[in-house]
Amino acid sequence: MSAGRVVIGGSTGFMGRYLIPRLRSDGREVVTISRSGADVRWGEQEAIDQAVDGASLVIGLAGKSVNCRYTPENRAEIFRSRLETTSSLSRAIEKASAPPALWVNSSTATIYRHAEDRPMTESDGEIGSGFSVEVAKAWEHALFAADLPRTRRIALRSAIVLGHGGVLGPIRNLARLGLGGAQHDGRWPVSRARRAAGTAHLLGARRGRQRFSWVHIEDVARIIDFLEETPTLEGPINAAAPHPVDNVEFMATVRRALGARIGVPMPRWMLELGAIGIRTETELVLKSRWVVPEKLTTAGFEFRYPTLEDAVRESLDRKVAPAA
Repeated sequence: MSAGRVVIGGSTGFMGRYLIPRLRSDGREVVTISRSGADVRWGEQEAIDQAVDGASLVIGLAGKSVNCRYTPENRAEIFRSRLETTSSLSRAIEKASAPPALWVNSSTATIYRHAEDRPMTESDGEIGSGFSVEVAKAWEHALFAADLPRTRRIALRSAIVLGHGGVLGPIRNLARLGLGGAQHDGRWPVSRARRAAGTAHLLGARRGRQRFSWVHIEDVARIIDFLEETPTLEGPINAAAPHPVDNVEFMATVRRALGARIGVPMPRWMLELGAIGIRTETELVLKSRWVVPEKLTTAGFEFRYPTLEDAVRESLDRKVAPAA
């Protein structure tokens, strides 16, 4: 297990709240940065500089959730919250007399195109287009822009992260109401403004066959440990379990874990109306994300939750089935 101070930027989110007690239980000093409820606030650059100087690991997790409507105001905040915080960490590392050996910064597997034909890897994955992709590209550019010769940098392209809370909360509620069937794409009118903004989801996979790449939150934490201990890894890293499924199988797995016998499929029109009602976007469930962890697998990383069944059951506090 590595030692030394860890600085976590964006410490109050889903991932940060999981990492902090885990790292502290290993005996590591953890300094947190957030807008509130942390050791240091964003904007206090001198304090951020002091925290980073002499640290062994910096983890950047900050950014407004994309689980919102892509209004002009929200789009601007999604960009701002990622780029300003990443640039702040970069400035601190650049000025440090004892810079961290490793900086792991969040990115997203959404950077790849809608993929139904083959999986996307770090070596041959194709970058997509649209608002979400532009966010990911700008985020990674902010990470790699400065010359930081003594700090290894990794863009953690995370798939959907499963764990207690997170995305499974509303899905569990739908499944218990009998609405836990597959999410079906379909035709839906798209305005000229949404096309121009790159926020329009165009018709893709049919009948729930969009791919679903995921990773358990414990494996994300273990991946960060592994990256710290494996100095040959750098650049973009796909944080995704090695066995992605499609949306049909994902929803069926949730139903099995909950013992829900009925799962009515959700057509596109119903998803769009529901997304408006709960202030989110259908792209989050309809885009086909088919991502595999080529670099991690090649380097010998072993997932604690390589299959969806066990990851979902643990996340929903259900008994994990014994191995065959």
